Amino acid sequence: MDLKLFQRALAQIAEARGISPEVVIETLEVAIATAYKKDYGQKGQKIKAKFNPVSGDVKFWQVKLVVDQSMLYTPEEIEELKSKRTVLAEDFQMSGEDDEAPKKVVFNPEKYIMVEDAKKVNPDINVGQELEIPLESKQDYGRIAAQTAKQVILQKIREAEKETIALEYKSKQGEIISGVVQRIEGNTVLVDIGKTLGILSKEEQIPGEFYRLGQRLKFYILKVEDTQKGSVVLLSRVYPKLVSRLFELEVPEISSGVVVIKSIAREPGYRTKIAVASIEERIDPIGSLVGQRGIRIMAVINELGGEKIDVIAWQSDPQKFISNALSPAKIEEVKIKDKNTAVVLVTEDQLSLAIGKDGRNVRLASNLTGWKIDIKPTKEQKNERTEVPMSSSATGMAAEGLAKQKGEETEEQKGKGKQKKKKKTKKAKKADLEKESEASVDKEETTEENNNPLLIKKTEKG
Repeated sequence: MDLKLFQRALAQIAEARGISPEVVIETLEVAIATAYKKDYGQKGQKIKAKFNPVSGDVKFWQVKLVVDQSMLYTPEEIEELKSKRTVLAEDFQMSGEDDEAPKKVVFNPEKYIMVEDAKKVNPDINVGQELEIPLESKQDYGRIAAQTAKQVILQKIREAEKETIALEYKSKQGEIISGVVQRIEGNTVLVDIGKTLGILSKEEQIPGEFYRLGQRLKFYILKVEDTQKGSVVLLSRVYPKLVSRLFELEVPEISSGVVVIKSIAREPGYRTKIAVASIEERIDPIGSLVGQRGIRIMAVINELGGEKIDVIAWQSDPQKFISNALSPAKIEEVKIKDKNTAVVLVTEDQLSLAIGKDGRNVRLASNLTGWKIDIKPTKEQKNERTEVPMSSSATGMAAEGLAKQKGEETEEQKGKGKQKKKKKTKKAKKADLEKESEASVDKEETTEENNNPLLIKKTEKG
């Protein structure tokens, strides 16, 4: 295997995998060192290789850790541990910094070198440092060594690629990304987001939203999680900031900083309320988000599967802000009860609209403003006022009012009685008319009999 051939493929591998050339060189050095150890090394040796990408030459060293007697098991300790069937440590872990790491190891001349012997090679070296012993360079390797080197290269490049991808998406955390639904496994959706697959769990899916293969959607990068299998990019469709990020794409005034999103409250799949304010007076914040003929807000609504969006004008005055947040309901009055509670008075016809279906409107308004909102109809407020203790003059006026109410009630009853009498007279008139009509019919029959001469003759003969 000619090592100079790696120089040509170095740039191509780095560009295709999206990793730096330095990482590729490090991977190559590990692979060459593995191949050298396979053909020319001894068991337990630690081989280090240094590859020169310009000349293609490779230099090799054997690395040994400098130890003293305190870092090694004594023969007596070894025999005692063997009798107890204890596994002897063969290598240090974390250089003895970890509490669970072995404090002593069995001496192996291929891994360790005593400090006395190390100082003969390098007088300045100390215990715990590594001594590099030059080895003879080799250019030719067997088939097994070459195959091993190839596997090491592929594995290391794959690991480096995953690390690069993880760092890239960690830097994009909190942003939105366009992806294509590639696979659906149960309730989990796997999304192709470019260099890797993102995971959309059931908890991060919009309720009632269905996904199909090949569907392109926008997702919020929730976080990048490190697992045993590597880094995993977790996506979301329900996170409130997804809406604000979508508006940033559609509304130039937000990206430029002229219009600011102050707060946002969302119930995914149903409704979102977003409060906006403008830094410049000449800019209408609500109009900026809605766009001409609603083109901007409709683009966001369509991306969210038809979810309703209310754009609210942010106000520094909490009373005005709460009143705006409860739109589309018309508010009569807002009273601040304490630091966290506000009482909102509405008319009876606006009560259901202010509360919303399943209490959604008032709940979103509360989350948007940060105030606990108590909605009451104005009728209840009037009843509360009448229950307040009154003075004597007030009681007299109340009594007069009750008498007037009773008088009005009697007049209403009289009016109803008159209406009943009128109804009775109408019925009587109808009955009289019917009787008159029957009587007139009888008279006509009798007159016909009287006027008929045949009947008269018969009667006379009879």
